Amino acid sequence: MIDFTPLVRNRFLGRLQQHARYIDHADAVQQGELVRLIEKAALTRIGRKYDFSSLRTYRQFASTLPLYRYEDLRPQIMRMVNGSKDELWPGGCYHFAQSSGTSDGRSKYIPITRESFQWNHYLGASDVVSHYLNLNPESRIFSGKAFILGGSFANNLKLKSGVRVGDLSANLIDNMNPLANLMRIPSKRVALMEDWTKKLPCLVDASLHANVTNLSGVPSWFLTVLKEVLKKSGKDSIHEVWPNLEVFFHGGIAFGPYRQQYEEICDMSRMHFLETYNASEGFFAVQSDWGSEAMLLLLDVGVFYEFIPIEESDSETPEVYPLWEIEKGRTYELVITAANGLWRYRLGDTVTIEQVNPVKIKIAGRTRSFINAFGEELMVHNADHAIARAEQETGDKVLNYTAAPVYAHGGDRGHHQWLIEFDGEPADVDRFMRLLDQHLRESNSDYDAKRTGDIFLAQPSLVIAPSGLFDRWLASTGKLGGQRKVPRLSNNRDLIEQMLAMIDQ
Repeated sequence: MIDFTPLVRNRFLGRLQQHARYIDHADAVQQGELVRLIEKAALTRIGRKYDFSSLRTYRQFASTLPLYRYEDLRPQIMRMVNGSKDELWPGGCYHFAQSSGTSDGRSKYIPITRESFQWNHYLGASDVVSHYLNLNPESRIFSGKAFILGGSFANNLKLKSGVRVGDLSANLIDNMNPLANLMRIPSKRVALMEDWTKKLPCLVDASLHANVTNLSGVPSWFLTVLKEVLKKSGKDSIHEVWPNLEVFFHGGIAFGPYRQQYEEICDMSRMHFLETYNASEGFFAVQSDWGSEAMLLLLDVGVFYEFIPIEESDSETPEVYPLWEIEKGRTYELVITAANGLWRYRLGDTVTIEQVNPVKIKIAGRTRSFINAFGEELMVHNADHAIARAEQETGDKVLNYTAAPVYAHGGDRGHHQWLIEFDGEPADVDRFMRLLDQHLRESNSDYDAKRTGDIFLAQPSLVIAPSGLFDRWLASTGKLGGQRKVPRLSNNRDLIEQMLAMIDQ
């Protein structure tokens, strides 16, 4: 295949000249984005409600519009799903990214407007390539194919004609420029397959003999695919299959727990890893320096950022700061206003400011307890619901619980480990865990997708806690008493390992 990299390199690198404005001019860039968003939406319902045509400065904007969570916007968004126009953004919206994580429903639907496709998601993806070409002058990335791992659409939903709801990646692949489609695998038909038990072998077949130069996707998902490719090829290193592979653009979940496994199957003299922050709500940041995992915040991609100090997240009237007032080293809850119609929207993500000129961030986590080690986005309300249902159906009584991920190791798949203290001996432990898993799948579409066929996430395991273990742990932290709180879900194993150690003692 012809190497197009020399032909397009300068076009991509030219974009970095605009990124240079982030240094010393971040406030002007961001205020320009805010004005662009406000002017575009002036005649929408929300624009008329808050008289967007009269807003010109950040202070006017922040003093006029409230902060929103998804629950606050759900009525307007569902009207958009049902075909209503000019609600939160001009015109109609026909694409929505489905994501779990709210307390009032199985899924949330994030609008992907025409402008958010072009101003944000696709421009952000292009910016990733720009920074990679800048970091790797020897790259020949366009001499072969991009292996892009995507999700699927929710084909079981009854939707207004023309409206599509599904994973963000499915929407991006479905609307990709036809020319860009020529440079990637697998085919759209395979990429958007819903059943992973059928999709996985198709992905292997589609990629096994292709000239793959780059990968894009979620680390946990891709690791499963790569292991299947190695198994079918009989090779030990993925570079024996794809000798021109040079970079993995990854995001969605933390890469740290997976890095060693990737290094074991890659020729690290030829392989690079570049982190991105591409959420359903927007493409926000990209790693721009091999020497640091901190990501450059993208300031001119149809997003205006605000920041709530993490210690104020639970306040009814938190302090909110624009980008030009944040401080290095502090952790903030991220608030966005974007071209998808999300206004002063509290993402639930927290970021630590690693650098302020230009702004570089690291994802710190979520503002609430959760597990998202494999892209499952399991929330406490999902767990509470599943525990309650399992109790009802078995007659068992749960006194306390916590859960954490167990990462894949060797031939074992990743799974969730539950530590549960029962009131008395459970009647049938295996049945309780089967029911717990079943109700987690019913209440959380992302968890259900990862559990399908045991491909990405194996069935959960259980450790029965001895009587009083949780109280002893709380006492050891100084929190035993009237305000006792046990973290139900953790995205790392720090807490559960402490409690397991207490059992051993």
